[in-house]
Formats: sequence, C-alpha cells, structure tokens
Amino acid sequence: MSAQEAPRQRMFNVPTVTKWLLVANVAIFAVTATLPDATSDAIVGVLGFSSARYHGGFHLAALFDPITYQFLHGGIEHIAVNMLGLVAFGAGVEQRLGPWRFLAFYLVCGVIGAFAELAIDPHSTDLMIGASASISGLFGAILRFGAFRRTFWTLVAAWLVLNAVTGIAGVGSEGVPVAWVAHVGGFLAGLVLYPLLVRPAYAGK
Repeated sequence: MSAQEAPRQRMFNVPTVTKWLLVANVAIFAVTATLPDATSDAIVGVLGFSSARYHGGFHLAALFDPITYQFLHGGIEHIAVNMLGLVAFGAGVEQRLGPWRFLAFYLVCGVIGAFAELAIDPHSTDLMIGASASISGLFGAILRFGAFRRTFWTLVAAWLVLNAVTGIAGVGSEGVPVAWVAHVGGFLAGLVLYPLLVRPAYAGK
C-alpha cells in the first residue's frame, strides 16, 4: 500500500454481538415464515411469552419463554422495525458495555419487559413475541449517554407518552395491539442497568 493510500473502512461497522443477534432474529423469522401456518402457530404457542403460564401449576415453557419470545416476530414490519432499532442503538451500547455484558443487558431487558407485562396482567393468555422490550432497553441506555444529558427527562417523558398512546390505540389502520407495558419495562431496565454495567472508560460519556 502506498503512503498516499488510506486504509479501507467498512461501510457498516456493526459489533459482533449486535451482528449475531441480528442474524439470529432474521434467520428465525425466515425459517418460521416458510413453515405452514399451523406449525408456525405451534412454535409461537410454545416459545412465545404467556403470563398465564405462571399460574395454576408448573409449565415447562415458563422456564425459557422470557428469552425465546424475544426472537420471534409476527411479520415483515415487526422484525424490520426491531432490527433497525437493534442496529441503530446496539452498536453504541455494545461498544460501551463490551460483548458479554451487552448480551446479558439485552436479554435481561427483554426478560424484565416480559415480567412487567406479567405484573400488570398476570392471568392473560395472550402470547407476546418480539424484541421490542430488549430494543427499548437499548434506547434507555442510549439516553444515559452524555450527549443526551440536557434533554434526558424530556426524551424519557416523550418516549413513555408515545408508548402509552400507541399501546392504548394500537398501530396501523386495524389498531393492532402493542405490548407497551413490556416496552416500558425494558426501557426502565435499560435506564437503570446501563450505569451499572458500563465500562469505566465510558462512564459519564
């Protein structure tokens, strides 16, 4: 390489864990989308999160559905929005937490989101799927960055109001229900957990 040549930079510099979470979500969606509807529904029935499983006796799925529900999505728009959020927010958070802390942070935000839904509606038989609570946790972490210090509470309030409104009204022309309580749970988890896990070099930045 000549002295005047600059090293080539990758157009998209997505950190390792963020990239593999993206690949896992897209791969699982692609596989389930090709299955017969009955089979796909059966998978969601087992791996989706259901509050009702935590009442009336032991349910094996309750041991893993707070994790597995995070990797299932209901359609192209659902996964597209979540994966855009993962790439947009995940890179900066992973850089500041490191790969293993980031993975734990991401999954725990999703778990807390699920249990927030359980706390509000403990007997619901509805099945919840999607990475939205985890992505909400990433956004909560982003707001702890120093760049957002002056507008922190304004952005927190705006985000909470937006989720409450969409949760009550639904999304789209048919008013598709949104698990907004799970979003709020994941978001609050991100706000709280990020300062505890951030690497010292990035504290306060």
